[in-house]
Amino acid sequence: MNDVIASSDDWAFLCKADEVPVGEIGTAKHPGGMDLAIFNVEGEFFVAVDRCTHGAASFYDEGELNGHILECAWHNGTFDVRSGAALTMPCRVPLRSFETQVIDGDIYINPRAKRFQKPD
Repeated sequence: MNDVIASSDDWAFLCKADEVPVGEIGTAKHPGGMDLAIFNVEGEFFVAVDRCTHGAASFYDEGELNGHILECAWHNGTFDVRSGAALTMPCRVPLRSFETQVIDGDIYINPRAKRFQKPD
């Protein structure tokens, strides 16, 4: 994918796309210092804060990605990485996620978290 960044001030470099294999969870630091999880779903990338909203487990260290569904290892709650939506109990709070772009093989995020919108 070769997109044009709207403004270099709006996007922050995270890592090279090839550092996160398909079906895997990678990690990087947000420009503000928090840990992020990077999800590669069939070559499409999604980024969220690397902590379960229920029990604070690290997705990078212990999460399992199956397609768009992310499972937390601590209590088996699940999320949809496309929207951040909490799908199963005990998780009820959506993930804090970020708009993502891949440009010339590099993954960028808009450092401002996306406003959560319930999927249709």
